[in-house]
Amino acid sequence: MTKISLVIPARDEEQCIEAVVRGFVNAQDPRGTPWLDEVVVGDNGSLDATAARARAAGATVVHEPRPGYGSACLAALAYLRTRPQGPPAVVVFADGDGSNDPQDLGVLLEPLLKGYADFVIGARSRPEDRSAMSFPQRFGNRLACTLMRPVAHVAYQDLGPYRAIRWSALERLGMCDPNYGWTVEMQLKAVKAGLRVREVLVRNHARIGGQSKVSGTVKGVVGAGYKIIFTILRYR
Repeated sequence: MTKISLVIPARDEEQCIEAVVRGFVNAQDPRGTPWLDEVVVGDNGSLDATAARARAAGATVVHEPRPGYGSACLAALAYLRTRPQGPPAVVVFADGDGSNDPQDLGVLLEPLLKGYADFVIGARSRPEDRSAMSFPQRFGNRLACTLMRPVAHVAYQDLGPYRAIRWSALERLGMCDPNYGWTVEMQLKAVKAGLRVREVLVRNHARIGGQSKVSGTVKGVVGAGYKIIFTILRYR
């Protein structure tokens, strides 16, 4: 059986995280076997009950006080790298707000499990709720993908956070971005490393509670946009 682990970076997501973790912990393949061997929540300095609720739902919680989406992901990966049973064969990344659907795990993992991809991105072209992405998010996403074309020489559809990658491939990338540049860094480095990249359509739901750290504030939108564009130019 292929060992597959899920990483969820989260900060102050007490309204969402328990339902999100339970959804992924209970997700099963067509044979009725759980898809995931472990769900790891990178608690990014939460001041609420995020860690306790994630743990109660069945997740392993790794604390990372340094702010940043990428910092939380890196802390979770450091744990997976050194856990007693060894790292997984595949790592899935998802957000902690309920926007990514556990029922799409099969779609996301199929190219990896069948051996024709090393890295799969869930393209959010199937919005299940019109409020799932704000206008600044949609515009910024489209702009970033357009700017990446001459850099990566590939027409990405999305910077979606719902993604899966082989552990061996991820280790080759040397991921390091501590915040909003994480998804772009992974996609640009994947091309430069010669990984077989696929995009698959996944559902995209509105967050189930709380406020987005990016689209919920002007500061978040501007900060994320600046860092994404900076990262694209850095790796050109």
